[in-house]
Amino acid sequence: MQQNNGLDKSQIISFAVLCLVLFGFMFYFQRNDEEAEKLKADQQKTEQTKNPVKPTPAANINPNVTQNAIQVSDLENKQLKLEFSSLGGQVSKVELLEFKAYDHKTDTADLPLNLITKNNSSYGFQFKDKTGKTINTKNLVFSPAVAGNAVTLTANYNGAVIQFIYTLLDKYRVDFKVRTQGLSKITSDTKADFLWNYSVRNLEKGRAQEQSHSEFSYAFNNYKDYDYDGRTTMDEPEETLNWIGVKQQFFSSVIEAKNGFTQNKGNQEAIEEGEYLKKLDYEGQVQMTGNELNQDFVWYFMPLDLPLLKSYDKNFDEILPLGWSFIGGMNRYFFMPMYNLIASWGITAGWVIFLMTIIVKLILSPIMYKQHKLSAMMKVIRPEIDEATAKFKDADPMKKQQATMEIYRKAGVNQMAGCLPALVQIPIFYALFRFFPNFIDLRGQGFWFAKDLTAYDDLIKLPFKVPFLGDHLSVFAIACTIVILIYTVMTSGNMQQPQQEGMPNMKVLMYIFPITFLFFLNTSASGLSWYYFVSNAINILIILVIKYVILDEKKIHAQIQANKEKPKSEGKFQKKMREMMEKAQEQQKMQEPRGKKK
Repeated sequence: MQQNNGLDKSQIISFAVLCLVLFGFMFYFQRNDEEAEKLKADQQKTEQTKNPVKPTPAANINPNVTQNAIQVSDLENKQLKLEFSSLGGQVSKVELLEFKAYDHKTDTADLPLNLITKNNSSYGFQFKDKTGKTINTKNLVFSPAVAGNAVTLTANYNGAVIQFIYTLLDKYRVDFKVRTQGLSKITSDTKADFLWNYSVRNLEKGRAQEQSHSEFSYAFNNYKDYDYDGRTTMDEPEETLNWIGVKQQFFSSVIEAKNGFTQNKGNQEAIEEGEYLKKLDYEGQVQMTGNELNQDFVWYFMPLDLPLLKSYDKNFDEILPLGWSFIGGMNRYFFMPMYNLIASWGITAGWVIFLMTIIVKLILSPIMYKQHKLSAMMKVIRPEIDEATAKFKDADPMKKQQATMEIYRKAGVNQMAGCLPALVQIPIFYALFRFFPNFIDLRGQGFWFAKDLTAYDDLIKLPFKVPFLGDHLSVFAIACTIVILIYTVMTSGNMQQPQQEGMPNMKVLMYIFPITFLFFLNTSASGLSWYYFVSNAINILIILVIKYVILDEKKIHAQIQANKEKPKSEGKFQKKMREMMEKAQEQQKMQEPRGKKK
C-alpha cells in the first residue's frame, strides 16, 4: 500500500485550489458576504461622501415650506398606523402594529416597526408645463381633509387641482387614487413620471443578512411573471409592471398600478453602516388621458407571510425567497406545513425544529443505511484493494483502475451508491438555508441563548472584527461545527489515500470542510445551525447503532464471498466504463510505436 508522507508542491497547489472552491461554494449562497459588501462600500465611498445616502429632510424638499407649515393627518386600524404629510401629499409614516423592530442598543425586539418614517420614503408624479418647467408633486403643498377611514389631500397649481385620495383598507392595503382637474391647461404631456426614493431601514438583528434580502421586486405580464433585482441597476423598459415593491427580509412596501408602470428603471446602493441598509431609486411612467392624470393605485405595507401573500392573488407569494423550482416547493409544501403542524401542539420553536430534524432523518434513514452498509463493505474489501494497488504499483494507471473495478464488481459493491446521500442532502440544505431566515413565524422566536432563530446568536462577543466571522462567535455555529467534525472523523476511516502524485489528500479536505461551515453559519440564522447540530448528532448515533447493532462485518464478509461465486452481469454503467478503458488502452498502444520511431 502506498503511504502518504505529506503534501508536496503539486499537492499543496491542488489542496489550495479545492479549498478555494469549498469556500466559494459555501459563501455563494449568502449572495452578499461581508467582503463583497466592503468592496462595494469602498467603491461607493467617494460618491456617498459627495451625495450622502440619507433620506432628505422634509424641510429641504421645498425650501419655501417651513417644518411648522407641514400638516400631518392620521389613519389607523388594527394592522396599520399611517401618517400623511401635506408636503407632497405622501404617506410619511407606516407602522405595522402587530410587529416590533429590533433595538441594537438594548438587544431586544421592542421598538415600533416603522417601514416608513423620518422621510426614508419619498414619491411623487413629475411632468412638465407648457413652458418646459418641471413640476413634481413632491414639492407641492396639499390641504388635508379626513373623513372616516379616508384622507383627501388637495393641491392647486396655476389653476389646476390635484387630489390624492387615500383609503385605509384591511389586509395591510391603502387604496390610492389620483385625480386632476384643469391640468390639461398647463401641460401637454401624455405621460407622467412616477419617482420613488426609498431607504431601507434596519429592522432586524443581522445587518448583513437583512441587507442581502433587501431588493426590488416586481410583477408583469398581467401578474403572471415575477422578477427581482438585488443588483446595482434595474432596467425593464419593455415590460409593463403591474406592481413594483421594495422587499426587505420579512416585510415589503409595494405599489400596484391598475394600468401599469412603463419605461421602468432603477438603481440601488448599499449603505455601509447606520440606520439604513440600502437606498433604492425607482422611475416609471403612468399614462395621462387628455393631459389629465387620473389613475388608481393600491399601496401594500405587508409582512411576508405566505398565506397572506397568496390571498391577494397578485403573485405576491413570489416575493418570499423560498428557492427556485422544487426547492421552493419543498419549503412551501413540506417544511412550512410540518413546522405549523408541530407548532400547533404548543411546543416552542426550538423544539419544533428538533422534531422536524428527527422526522427528516427518519425519512432519509433507508438511504443512510445503504450508505453505511456500503462503507462497511468497502472496509472488508480494503485488503484486496491494497493488494491490487501494490501489484500494479508501477503498471499503467489504466490497468490499476481496471483491477480495482473488477474487485468492486465481483464483491457486488456499487461505488456510485455512496453519492446518493450527498446528492439528496444538497437540495435539503439549500431549502433550509432559504427556510430559516425567511419564515416569518420564526421571527422573534427565541431558544436558549438565541433570542431570534432567524438571526445569529452572539453570546460570545469579540472586541474586534474577524474577516468572514464578524465581531461575535455563534455558540450554535460552534456546536454544529464540532459535531460535523466528529461525524467526519467517524466516516473518513474508509477513505482511500491519494494513489498518484499531485492528488490532494481527501481526508485533509474533509477535515477542512467543517471549519468552512463555521464561517458560513456564524452569521446565518441560528435556527439553521440548531437544525444541523441536531441532524449531525443524530447521524453520529445512527452510525453507532448501525455499526455495533445492525451491521455484522462477518456476515458482510460472507455475503461478499457469496457474491464472488455468483456469475456477474455487467450493468450499463460498468460496461460503458470498461469499454472506455479498453478503447483508451488500444489508443495508447497504437501511439507507443510512433513515439519510439521518433
